[in-house]
Amino acid sequence: MSWALVLWLLELCALLLALLLLLRFLRADCDLTLMWAEWQGRRPEWELTDMVVWVTGASSGIGEELVYQLSKLGVSLVLSARRVHELERVKRRCLENGNLKEKDILVLPLDLTDRNSHEVATKTVLQEFGFGNIVEFITLLVPLGTPNEHEEMVGNEGDQSHKMATSRCVQLMLISMANDLKEVWIGDHPYLLAAYICQYMPTFGWWLVKKFSKRRIENFKKGVDADSSYFKVWKRKHD
Repeated sequence: MSWALVLWLLELCALLLALLLLLRFLRADCDLTLMWAEWQGRRPEWELTDMVVWVTGASSGIGEELVYQLSKLGVSLVLSARRVHELERVKRRCLENGNLKEKDILVLPLDLTDRNSHEVATKTVLQEFGFGNIVEFITLLVPLGTPNEHEEMVGNEGDQSHKMATSRCVQLMLISMANDLKEVWIGDHPYLLAAYICQYMPTFGWWLVKKFSKRRIENFKKGVDADSSYFKVWKRKHD
């Protein structure tokens, strides 16, 4: 076998690998590091069971789903938010469907905007669970929120088929926790692609932001999904 043929085969393999990775990326819903961790990394059920996780924003949305999945792993929980009755509801469901007992869940009302309360709340958690492996998870409402959160904002549910399922988002969050990843990107395309463009081609990224921001603002003013118009185009191209 000649060296020319060997080099040609290597180039062909490299091209096929690049195409395979490109196709995989186009179907991805997280960054490449997190994708690898999901495939070959440590499992949440192996790494998180002995932890105490403090979830702020645990009364609804992503925080609520995070609590439910952690409870099934047997993780001790601190539930914080401003709405105490909602925290109690979440706690009851954890006890009904999870692998926890009453002593494993602490309901701790907390308003993150009241900084004077942070020290007292932290001392309460340490008194309850001791100085150990405590992880704090802050969940916030952002423009890439879950479908039900977006409905609360604009009052119009519309077509939410392009939104990532909350359960899938939390599953990826748990994988990032289990593998101690410092930063992860979670989102479907074109958001994920936009994140890479803004990170590695910032000038072009800013141009895209300016181009699509006007349409998003117009959609918000109309009370419809801010992203539905160009997501439908993306879906048609990739169905």
